[in-house]
Amino acid sequence: MEKKTNSNIQLPPGFRFHPTNEEFIVHYLRNKATATSLPAAITAEVDLYKCNPWELPRKALFGEEECYIFTPRDRKYPDGVRPNRMAASGYWKAMGTNKPIRSSCGARIIGVKKSSSVL
Repeated sequence: MEKKTNSNIQLPPGFRFHPTNEEFIVHYLRNKATATSLPAAITAEVDLYKCNPWELPRKALFGEEECYIFTPRDRKYPDGVRPNRMAASGYWKAMGTNKPIRSSCGARIIGVKKSSSVL
């Protein structure tokens, strides 16, 4: 499986195929949420709900065993808060408990990590 690479990229803070949760939130997710430019285009935009899990590795821009992607959050009902968990073949199932992600000094929670799998 070939990966797309770009040798002209300036490597941003936290870049190594596995950034810490804090680095990913501070340098990528926050910028994405506020429509600010990202340090580098290392995270693909993929609609999880339109593809099968086995298709995800080839859609990732970087990474081998673990990859990071941005996906739009879909709602089950237009005016509701429940997420739509349907996937191309099956559905995403929430697993485990939400794990807080703390700042490096541990003083405050800066995000939450959720786990899911496809059934």
